[in-house]
Amino acid sequence: MFAHLHTHTEYSELDGLSKIPALAARAKDLGQEALAITDHGNLYGAVEFYRACEREGLRPVLGMEAYIAPGNRRDRSDGREAASNSFHLVLLAQNNIGWRNLIQLSTRAHLEGFYYRPRLDRELLAEYSDGLIVLSGCPSSELQRALQREDLAEAHRVIDWYRDVFDDRYFFEVQRHDELPQFEPQLRQTVSIAQELGVPLVATQDAHYCEPGDHDAHDLLLCIGTNAVRTDEKRFRFDGEDFYLTSERYMLDNFSDLPEAVTNTQLVAERCDVKLDFDRLRLPQPDIPQGKTALEHLTEIAYRGLDQRYGHPPQSHQDRLEYELHVIKETGFAEYFLIVMDFAHFARDRGIARAVRGSAAASLVLYCLDITDIDPMAHDLVFERFLNLERREMPDIDMDFADNRRDEVIRYVAEKYGRDRVAQIITFGTLGAKAAIRDSGRALGVPLGDTDRVARMVPNQLNISVEDAIGQSQDLRQAQQSDPTLAELLSFAQRLNGVVRNTSTHAAGVVISQEPLAENVPLRRPVNESADGDWIPMTQWGMNEVAAVGLLKMDFLGLTNLTILEEAVALVSEHEGVDIDYLNLPDGDPKTYERLGAGDTFGVFQLESGGMRRVVEDLKPTSIRDLAALLALYRPGPMEHIPRFIDSKHKRVAVTYPHPDLGEILDDTYGVIVYQDQVLHIARKFAGFTLGQADIMRKAMGKKDAEVMEGERGNFLEGALANGYTEHDAETIFELIEPFAGYAFNKAHAVSYAAIAYQTAWFKANYPAPYMAAVLRAAAGNSDRVREAAAECGRLGIPLLLPDVNRSEATFTLEKMADGRSAIRFGLGTIKNVGQAAVEPLIVDRKEHGPIQGASDLAERLDSKTMNRRALEALAKAGAFDSIESRGAMVAAAEDIIKRARRAQELRDSGQTSMFDLFGTEVETPTPAVELEEGMDATHHEQLNWERELLGAYVSEHPLQAATRALQGRVDAQLAELTEDMAGNTQTVAGLVNSVRQLTTRKGDPFAAIMLEDLSGTAEVTVWPDQWALTRQVWEPNQIVLTTVNIRTRMDRLTLAVQSVEPWSEQMSTTSAVPTGAAAEPLGGSGAVVVPPIRPAPPPPWMSKPRQPLELTEPIKPAVDPALPASMPGKAAEPEVVTAGSALWITIDESGDEAADVLLMDQLEGGLKSMKLMHAGDAPVYLRIRHGERVEVMVCSDDWRLQANEQVVQMVSNTLGDRGSVNVAELPVPAAHTGDSAAGL
Repeated sequence: MFAHLHTHTEYSELDGLSKIPALAARAKDLGQEALAITDHGNLYGAVEFYRACEREGLRPVLGMEAYIAPGNRRDRSDGREAASNSFHLVLLAQNNIGWRNLIQLSTRAHLEGFYYRPRLDRELLAEYSDGLIVLSGCPSSELQRALQREDLAEAHRVIDWYRDVFDDRYFFEVQRHDELPQFEPQLRQTVSIAQELGVPLVATQDAHYCEPGDHDAHDLLLCIGTNAVRTDEKRFRFDGEDFYLTSERYMLDNFSDLPEAVTNTQLVAERCDVKLDFDRLRLPQPDIPQGKTALEHLTEIAYRGLDQRYGHPPQSHQDRLEYELHVIKETGFAEYFLIVMDFAHFARDRGIARAVRGSAAASLVLYCLDITDIDPMAHDLVFERFLNLERREMPDIDMDFADNRRDEVIRYVAEKYGRDRVAQIITFGTLGAKAAIRDSGRALGVPLGDTDRVARMVPNQLNISVEDAIGQSQDLRQAQQSDPTLAELLSFAQRLNGVVRNTSTHAAGVVISQEPLAENVPLRRPVNESADGDWIPMTQWGMNEVAAVGLLKMDFLGLTNLTILEEAVALVSEHEGVDIDYLNLPDGDPKTYERLGAGDTFGVFQLESGGMRRVVEDLKPTSIRDLAALLALYRPGPMEHIPRFIDSKHKRVAVTYPHPDLGEILDDTYGVIVYQDQVLHIARKFAGFTLGQADIMRKAMGKKDAEVMEGERGNFLEGALANGYTEHDAETIFELIEPFAGYAFNKAHAVSYAAIAYQTAWFKANYPAPYMAAVLRAAAGNSDRVREAAAECGRLGIPLLLPDVNRSEATFTLEKMADGRSAIRFGLGTIKNVGQAAVEPLIVDRKEHGPIQGASDLAERLDSKTMNRRALEALAKAGAFDSIESRGAMVAAAEDIIKRARRAQELRDSGQTSMFDLFGTEVETPTPAVELEEGMDATHHEQLNWERELLGAYVSEHPLQAATRALQGRVDAQLAELTEDMAGNTQTVAGLVNSVRQLTTRKGDPFAAIMLEDLSGTAEVTVWPDQWALTRQVWEPNQIVLTTVNIRTRMDRLTLAVQSVEPWSEQMSTTSAVPTGAAAEPLGGSGAVVVPPIRPAPPPPWMSKPRQPLELTEPIKPAVDPALPASMPGKAAEPEVVTAGSALWITIDESGDEAADVLLMDQLEGGLKSMKLMHAGDAPVYLRIRHGERVEVMVCSDDWRLQANEQVVQMVSNTLGDRGSVNVAELPVPAAHTGDSAAGL
């Protein structure tokens, strides 16, 4: 028999292609009885591999192809050559002692020897040699390299060392690949030495992929890993196509001269017998008073907490607590609850905002332990969804912490239980559908535009595969069928889809052990380790594998909104003198729900998106219960029930129930199944299930296992019939709850997040300035978010102030203005290219020695160790020195100030003083004064651009300020409000042209992508060829435009296609009235940014019916042939203007397809708007819509009059196509009768 002992999986990142299940299945199909895993320098896939082999009936051989440093593992003198100088060596675990030693070796290679690669050395190999079998290695091994150099003496020294350490567990590894004949001499030398010394041989294949046909996909994976293109001649590649999992017959034929090397592999495999224990829990020991058990201690604290929470708890609460403690006793998780309580109380006692996620909020024990602040009794939460006797799995108590203080909690845990017992958890990034397409396209040399276009055709669906995407997307299928290059691209993307691409640190996962972790799980350095070496290691196994071997995994997620709440509490206390306990805010605050009902959801947790904002407006919530239901419903699947939920709440429709007996269960949610908990209650009500049994049924429904589901259906029907329900009713209810169990939401989680949503909304409604300051603090460093928050401040009337060297702190702060309002000032550390470390010494100095008086004083007091020219220049450009010198002069003098600051610093550090010492007086040596250039100042436009670049927003004034007021009556929405939910609609927006990218279509027609900015943010609009030809002169950088866009979603992208545009000019300010309710003066004083209030976009009524019905006599001969072909190109010659007294008549036949008719009207409206730019005139525009025998006539308002010329007719005709006609006729005569009919037209 033969066993593969040198096998790489996808965990040999971007070098191995084999997925573990497929690898094990192929070994089984080949009739092999054992299989090894030997990935490069890691044990990432070991647990997954072990379980896969067990499923296939194979003996798993756990190993690793290690990197061995030529000398000391800590030596980094080789520089980048360290990676290529390392030797390869195969290590296999012979038994559980060897397995533990292999874990130690992999861990120490990563933690101590990592330099480009995780490296071992002979010291470690000797220390952890017990229980390990060693194969001498591939052509990159220490032995083979000595033989390649023809250094037999060194080869023997290597052999002697390994035989001394590993004795009879040392084997010579031989490989033979078709395209690598250059290694045949070394193979023969190896055989000769083996015979001489009696060292057994083993033949290996160095398998990097499963099947023979996988070579080309593996080759492309190498290109991706090395950032190369397949056609590169000098790129890294494998020579040959036989690096796959071969059969025993293949190996016997390949090593016909060395059959014992083939059969020895099975003997080695049979010596390897590692047993992984998946049934043992390795929980750390919590603090328990002497003489008490964990359960006794937990029970005592829980009952004490019950009295503290409820005063005199009712019997129902006491019974619930007793029941939960009984379940905890029976499942044996008391220690787990105490461990969580410990770090939850650490966070509480240090004022670190925290919250519980998921089903844990359903536990009264956790509420009484002060781990969660959600009252499960008040919200009727089901404990069995969290923990039950029927499903004895360790429950998840997942915690959210303020994201700026999450590390404090992790470090506390590490210090308490030992740094060698706590680690963060790895996560593996794989090639998703879009990434597989993009990476494959780059490696194949497919033009970037084509690759990007294909990637965007993938439906925007979580975890969709390339294969499923092709099945769902007609565009992808068409690309695949019409273009061989794209077909090849998609073929490779399918094969590489899902392969491991990289590693990263799990956003929340932390593992805690009672023993040093390296005794049970391999560790490695974190992906982004801190430079000071104060980092916590990361496991080499993912969450599931860590849990499988019995280790305690915790979710410590950093949540920005908790940071915001923490900051808001501090700011309100500091500036308003009010201490807010946000965890105990009474529900039902009128101001909060009034603002939510008005769609004021910016900065409100979970409610910010455009679609959610509109739903909140429609719902007009009045309680946390409403918010929880909304969060649960606003997801794919249940989203379709939102309209019914809203209409039922507002009594626009009657509440109905699928069965009368469900009334009590569904009453709170107006007859709509919203939560998983309701599914559990329904199963108990109808089928007599316990809630634990019901939870098992729910979980089976969610997994959609047909066999298990059939059994659950039978149990449900049997129980329902026993409870007196008919088979029809039982079937109906089961079919009703089955899909909900898969996508319904966990109520405890919904309530937990709804509470945070309410808390953030409450602060914003009651203390808007402190809350927005907290939002801005959390947004620091994110220019887009700062810009959005600045716009929101303008909408709320909160002034924003420029950073000021004499007033600013490092971050955003509040200041009271003369009129009593609170303003938010930018911090010095929030300026791009500055950072807090650069400005902290300056702020400290200012507080100790008073305000900075000028440029020279600044040079004297700057800490040149933390402040450089770039940072000082950024401070000046952002306006931080406006109170002491002109902005332009300070920017120009930045380099000189830094030079003088360095000189002053040197004098201070050396203790040098001046000649005044001779007279008994010691003073600091003054530096020469900084001379500023007179009249050197930046233009107003430059200053505004600097603010936007460095602060993320215009602060002193926005270029759109005047235009925004003037155009409010004509703008439907702000750019930030345009979302996918508005697809299919047209909206008029105003914005500043930031940039223009001129492009061409595949046909070579020019068009442009324009980046627009308004007070709310930025968006890209597309000006397609027809519009670009008409309006290109309008699209100049810094031009303010009013444009109507058609909103579409194509692939996964929101597209805004320009239908019309007009440039804004100052004259519009004098002709446009400020809408009612808008501020006539800038908020916050001169220069403050004002953003118009959020308002629903009105329908764009660009046409109106004539004030009098029209009567036409004989048709008038058109001045232009109405049958002008739609495809006729426009003439460049001067258009022929038709005589006065004519009208433009547009006739459209209604198609019966509402969507098509709406689209045509949108296109027509856009075309007419564009024509106004070039062809404004005196001819009115009439629209005739034919509905069978009936004709309705409408006329554009007077400001839509055009020239009735050939070009206008041609452009309208192009828009209409075969759906209508256009001609020019004399003006109609108003009739003396009334009615809407215009028969005879």
